Formats: sequence, structure tokens, C-alpha cells
Amino acid sequence: MQTVLQIVFWSSAALVAFAYLGYPLVIYVCSRLFGVRQEPADCREEELPQVSLLIAAYNECSVIGERIENALALDYPSDKLQIVIASDGSDDGTNEIVAAYANRGVVLLPFSPRRGKSVVLNDAVPQVQGEIVMFSDANTMMEPQAVRRVVRWFADDRVGAVCGWLDLYDTTTGRNADGIYWRYENFLKRCEGRLHAVLGANGAIYALRRKLYRPLAADTLIDDLTIPLLAKLHSNCRIVYDKQAVAVEETAPDIQAEFRRRARIGTGGYQAISRLWPLLHPKFGWTAFAFLSHKVLRWASPLLLVCVLISNLLLAANPVYQYLLAAQAAFYALAYVGSRVTVSGLAGRVLRLPALFTAVNAALLVGFARWIRQPQSGVWVRTQRLA
Repeated sequence: MQTVLQIVFWSSAALVAFAYLGYPLVIYVCSRLFGVRQEPADCREEELPQVSLLIAAYNECSVIGERIENALALDYPSDKLQIVIASDGSDDGTNEIVAAYANRGVVLLPFSPRRGKSVVLNDAVPQVQGEIVMFSDANTMMEPQAVRRVVRWFADDRVGAVCGWLDLYDTTTGRNADGIYWRYENFLKRCEGRLHAVLGANGAIYALRRKLYRPLAADTLIDDLTIPLLAKLHSNCRIVYDKQAVAVEETAPDIQAEFRRRARIGTGGYQAISRLWPLLHPKFGWTAFAFLSHKVLRWASPLLLVCVLISNLLLAANPVYQYLLAAQAAFYALAYVGSRVTVSGLAGRVLRLPALFTAVNAALLVGFARWIRQPQSGVWVRTQRLA
């Protein structure tokens, strides 16, 4: 029994360490040894494709007018850019605000009753005109060149989807809120991009060839992960990450809202793995390796951490494991202090790391419990935002 517990402890700890520390190192080295620096082709004005900017919205009256103005100001030929707002049963005046822009070419697709984002996207995509569909959110603001920079990649027929860069800012200070975790994730995307192994996108700014769109299950929770990877699964197209195509979005207004968002992402992540597992087939090459390491192992980490803690408790009679248990206790104590105390400088960064790691995995654990115990609804609860 002791041997089994030791195997559980060390194998679980090793897998978590690989998911968070080993994989970034391995993917960086592989991207340098085997990756290629991708450059988009120059696209003349007359060669620019027809693009439909599709925004799914629910009760976004506080931001939808500003979002439309931002879309109308994009540096892209107006005769080649269709702006479409797909409203999922909005009843707060969102539809009326969008309808007021009809004379400027903005298209309103009002769906009723409310059914969820995935169903709305399934119904909206066949109705748009563009050969390229640009997906975005109502609270996202794009830089003027964002669409141009995304669509230039589609001159390569092998490219099926393109993910842009999302810049987060704090609504209170107005400053960039890119934390360590966000920079860490974007570092992985850049490395995976060199190996043609980008995994999904972020909902704020990504594009897909319309012909590659596969209808989503009605209960799909993470459409921006599922849509590009479904295209990859069925066509083996390339997914590109372009840091120069920039969108800006505010962070969640408080810790509770951010935790709920992460828990929902966690639930959607387990759901997505259960449906996208064929991407683990070796024929997908680097994508299979990245999907296993970056997604499967990452979302398995909360369960592995539970295994580490329980097996450590059961092995605590051994002095070595007493020290390891004390180290675990100290780490989680630091995480608690880091979540409660605001400290600047190096000490603050040291405290934030265990707090962030613990919060992310706690949210994923909640997401796993929700995924296991109950059917999921594709109807999303919007995060409240400051005006």
C-alpha cells in the first residue's frame, strides 16, 4: 500500500510540474529547433477578402453603441466589411441601439427566445456574407488595423483560423492588467504557433474561414476553443496566432466575478476535452502533443493536486513526507496571504504566484465538479462591467 501511495504522490506531482514548468521549457526548445517563423503574405487592396464581423450579444446596452462605433472605425474597406450583431433574446434596449445603425450598414439578427451563444452562432454564421468570419465580443474594442492584420494570413490556403492578441486593462486604474498568468499563456501560444500547434483562440478576436465552421452542440460553453479546433479536427487546417492584431478588453470587476469566469471556463474545458480528444491522434503531430500537455494535463492538474495532498497525508508517518506535507501547507498558506494582502514590489509578485496558481486550480476543480454532476447550459451569464 505504501508503494502505491508513493507512486501516486510522485507521479501526480511530476505531471503537475510538467504541465506548468516542464511543458513551457519543452515547447520553447522545440519551437526553436523545429519551428518556423511565420510571416503573412502581403495583400493588395483589391485582394482583400469579404469579412463579416460577428458579435453575439446578450443585454449589452451599456457597451454595444461604443462597440459598433469601434467596428465602423476599423481600417478596412467598408464595402468588404459586414458588421453583424446577433442578439440572443436581449431585452434591455440592445436591439434598439443596434437597429439605429441600420443606415450605416450594421445588420441586426434578433433571436428570441434566449437560447445560448452556441445556438446563436450556429444560426448566425450561415446568414453572414463574408468568406471570413471575424468573431468578437460586445465589450471588446479592436485597434484600427486589427482586421487587416488577421485576414492577410488567409492568403495561404492552409490557414483556416487566426487568433489575435487580447490586451487586458484594469477599469479602475486604466492600466494594462496583463498578469503573469496572461503573459505565460501568450508565451505558450507564440511557441505553439511556430510549430503550427495553436490551440483554439480567445473570443475577443479571432477569425475563421466560413466554409470550415462546424455547428456547435447547444450546450457548448467555450466556443472560442471549440470552433477553431473543430475546424482543425475535420480539415487539419493551420491555426495562426498574430500578436500584431490587437483587441482591448477590461478585466472582471472583482475577484468573485473572475473566479466564476474561470470556473465556467473550467467546466467548458472538461466538456471540450471530452469532445475533441481525437486531436490526441499522432497524425496531428505537434498539435496532439500541445493538446495533451497544454490542455489535458493542465485541466487534470486540480485532480492531480488532490491526489498529491491525500497521498501525502496518508504517507505522513514517514519523516520525508512530513517535510513535504509541511511544504504543501506553507505553499497554500502563502496563497491565502497573497489573495488577501496587497503588497508591491518583489514580495508582492512572490505572493501572487501561489495565490494565482491556487485560484486557477480551485476554479478548475469547481468547474470539474459542475461538469460531472449536472448537464450544462449554453446560456451564458454575462460578467457585469463598469460603464
